[in-house]
Amino acid sequence: MATETLQFVVNRHKVPVTLFILMYIDVLRCQPFTIPFRTPSDCGAEEFFDISSLSCVRCGPNQRRSTTGLSCVCQSGYKTVTTDKASISCEKCLPNKPGVTKDGFGCIRCPGGLSNDGKCQCPPGDVLVERDLNGTLLEEARCETCDEDSPALSVPNRNGDRCERCLAAYVNTSCACKSPNVPGGGLCFPPGIISTNLNPTVTYSQLKFSVQSAWFLENLYSSSSACLGFSNLTACQALGNMCVMNMHSFSSASTDACALFNNIFRFRAALSSTQGISYWRANLPWLYYGDEPGLASRVLQTDPVPIGFSFRGKNKNTDFRLLAAVYNVRGEFLRWEQVGGQNLQLCPQPKTKRAAAFSFGTAYKESCVLSVAQLFATHPEPLFYDVFLDLGGGENTKLLPLPTLIQNQQYNGRFINQESMNNWYLSRRMFLVDTLSGREKSTSSQPKVIRVASSVKIRFQLVPRTQEGKVFPPLMTVTYTDVLITDLNTQTVATTFAVEYEMDQSEARLKTDIALGVLGGVAVLYSLLKTISWKRRIASSFIDLETMVKFLLFYAGDLANVFFAVTVGTGLYWLIFYKTLKAQQFVSVLLPLPAQEEQFVTYIGCAFALKAVQFLHKLALQVTVDIFLIDWERPRTKTNRSVPVSGESKHDTSPVSIWRTYFVANEWNEIQTIRKISPTFQIMTVLFFLEVLGFSNLALRDPWSNLQRSPEEYTPSYSLTLRYGVAATLWLCIGLLQVIFFTVFYAHFVEDKIRQFVDLCSVSNISVFILSYRCFGYYIHGRSVHGHADTNMEEMNNNLRREAESLCAQRGLLPNTEVQTFQVSLTSRLGMQYKKIQESISRRNQPSRLTDASTLSSLEPHFKAYQAMNHFLGCVIDHAHSDMDYIVKDKLMFESVIGMEFLEPTEKSIFYNDEAHTFSNMLYYGNEATLLIFDTLFFCVVDLGSQSFVLAAVLTYVQQVIFRFLRNSLGRRNLANKTLVDERFLI
Repeated sequence: MATETLQFVVNRHKVPVTLFILMYIDVLRCQPFTIPFRTPSDCGAEEFFDISSLSCVRCGPNQRRSTTGLSCVCQSGYKTVTTDKASISCEKCLPNKPGVTKDGFGCIRCPGGLSNDGKCQCPPGDVLVERDLNGTLLEEARCETCDEDSPALSVPNRNGDRCERCLAAYVNTSCACKSPNVPGGGLCFPPGIISTNLNPTVTYSQLKFSVQSAWFLENLYSSSSACLGFSNLTACQALGNMCVMNMHSFSSASTDACALFNNIFRFRAALSSTQGISYWRANLPWLYYGDEPGLASRVLQTDPVPIGFSFRGKNKNTDFRLLAAVYNVRGEFLRWEQVGGQNLQLCPQPKTKRAAAFSFGTAYKESCVLSVAQLFATHPEPLFYDVFLDLGGGENTKLLPLPTLIQNQQYNGRFINQESMNNWYLSRRMFLVDTLSGREKSTSSQPKVIRVASSVKIRFQLVPRTQEGKVFPPLMTVTYTDVLITDLNTQTVATTFAVEYEMDQSEARLKTDIALGVLGGVAVLYSLLKTISWKRRIASSFIDLETMVKFLLFYAGDLANVFFAVTVGTGLYWLIFYKTLKAQQFVSVLLPLPAQEEQFVTYIGCAFALKAVQFLHKLALQVTVDIFLIDWERPRTKTNRSVPVSGESKHDTSPVSIWRTYFVANEWNEIQTIRKISPTFQIMTVLFFLEVLGFSNLALRDPWSNLQRSPEEYTPSYSLTLRYGVAATLWLCIGLLQVIFFTVFYAHFVEDKIRQFVDLCSVSNISVFILSYRCFGYYIHGRSVHGHADTNMEEMNNNLRREAESLCAQRGLLPNTEVQTFQVSLTSRLGMQYKKIQESISRRNQPSRLTDASTLSSLEPHFKAYQAMNHFLGCVIDHAHSDMDYIVKDKLMFESVIGMEFLEPTEKSIFYNDEAHTFSNMLYYGNEATLLIFDTLFFCVVDLGSQSFVLAAVLTYVQQVIFRFLRNSLGRRNLANKTLVDERFLI
């Protein structure tokens, strides 16, 4: 298309195409595409800056540059005769009419002299009249005098073209502010209203210096005088605003804005109050509640707000409305404004998220970092807000004023609002950004310091034991930050807006402490029973240091359970009664604040630390337990070969195979860390519920139990109490469901490794003797009812078939019984004999793969000790030692519950029937409760510290792997040392 057009133009003008192209290329090559940089100040006296060409253009004849430098005007003595948007023409006035009118379009005779710009000039107090009432230009201008005296009281206006009434409200005799009248702020006041020796400074306590404010210097005297002397409403509001800009701070020896305001407040004590509020004097803004000690607590915690909040039902009420009366810095009322936009929230947020701040029960907090330059652009002057709570009522709407606590407020140099509530000075008015009071030279100069409301917080407090959702008057707390201006473009300031909800937690803490005290006392008694039981099981009656340490270890575990039960119960309580809507038709409980959760988090930390001590104690006990494998197999006589000895024929015996012992030891090694739950499944399922299904949203600090949240909605912060309650409950529930599934279904219909191990002992003709303490332990009777287990496949299968068809004796220790597992309580003699033999068996190092003859010979005493132990325990089980005999009996139910034997074995040991297979207490399997609680606490502690369920899950899995590795490694080494089984066979 472009090519065709070009050809048409060239052909039409009959220009050779080649010449045209060469010229076009040459033009493109020479065109610079640059212009010189010019500003209006670069133009000369007879030039103006052309905003179209961005260059200086010379003015026409008899013209000069205007004051702005962006146009030309006629010189003095010349009038404008023609004008358009581009240029003007100037014509000199005739000598009989030398003056130029003010509008510049006519010439006129002047009654007096001319000004420097060629216009007529009148004496001070006169106005210049150039046209009549219908606008016709007069032949000669007139100077008319304004009547400054009563009753006219007029002076020339700012343009000097008409008279206007002057200062009518302040002076009754003359417009001239003559002595002894006092001028101030462009006004004139009678003497003696207020001393002229005022303090126009603004104190910046954070920066530790004061600034003599140009705004205060210009307006403080006039505002205070007009307020006190003439009850001018705007002046009183302006004076109050200056007090607010000075952080409501005052001193008894100062004459600053707040001191002046308080003097006027006291002077008006005899006048009527406003709206029936004694702290709100007539004609004055309401800045303070009063200075009586304890007034703050009476205002905030005496009379509830006459509305109730409900989370459900026909009376559902979850939204509250705040209104603000807005004033400018000059004290003028601007408007009523609903709080919720950009008025109290400096941070830019979508409307839907800002609205969440005014949903009752939702803990709202938004923080951001704002540019100081941006604050200058959006807040050239401060706006002041008196905030009220809308109580509703339709046409008869009532408003409740919000008490305000200014953290920066000082009284006689002391920050009174940072102390206890009894010393608080509640106030009313506040602002967000003050870029005006910190200007020193003039009100148009750059400020030295600005003030920004870095924290605005509205707090609702629930009435104790309320059944109607009542709250006390909400408190608005404001904290200001002083910013010393150094570089507007780079400086920033952080700001926060928050709404929080609080209830008296003293009753809840009292109940928690009572529960901890009672359960802690029970834990002491239970730990004492455990310690007594332990002393019996080690056959010791002396209370020594070891006894005290053991008691503390037992108590650590029991106290950990107490802390765990109380904290989980507390988390569940808040989860059910706050997040479940049906539980709160009217609001009766509110979540504890983050500061109130510190004690709760401390309890969780104590539970974890104590449970870790218990876990390590059990781990150390398991990896140091005494264990021995009793081989009941006896050598068989070889019938195919006889050896003559001393004239008699003696049959040679085949040796007993050690592989059965190795096999049983390896199986014991494998079941050391099996559990009733799958740790991997546990972690993945918990994460699935928390992160995928959204159960983590139940921990948000709002009353809604929605599992899924829209990204457009505001997401409050997490409550540590709810977060712990959700995570701990979910972890425990999934773990308990796994345990129930394993116990009820899996162990019965799929696989039960503990029972399989007992069966393996019977098939292998191997018994297991375990001593957890010196005189207490467990016994697994694995003696084969067939006499031999070291046989071929055919005989083994025949033996199993006969056993299945009940063609042989039962496996139990006693005749005609099937009980194979026992808890054993040994006599001191038997325990000492076992320990003596065991000490000769144990050795520090296993033999290496390559051993020499000397090493083998050094191990021979250990092998003999092994044979001696095997023979000794076999004889004890067979009742071959009358002085170390035993009896078999059932354990009382109460003995099983408290874990202590009532009978002390003095003459005979006691074998307690143990069909529950409690020997698994020496394995992970029998300590599932401890492991589950430890994993729960570990997961929750990491999550509370990191606020990340994923990180908590990963670290929990890592710690499980580490401790499982330690348990396997140390347990395998202990098993090899106690049974003489080489570690290379424990795979």
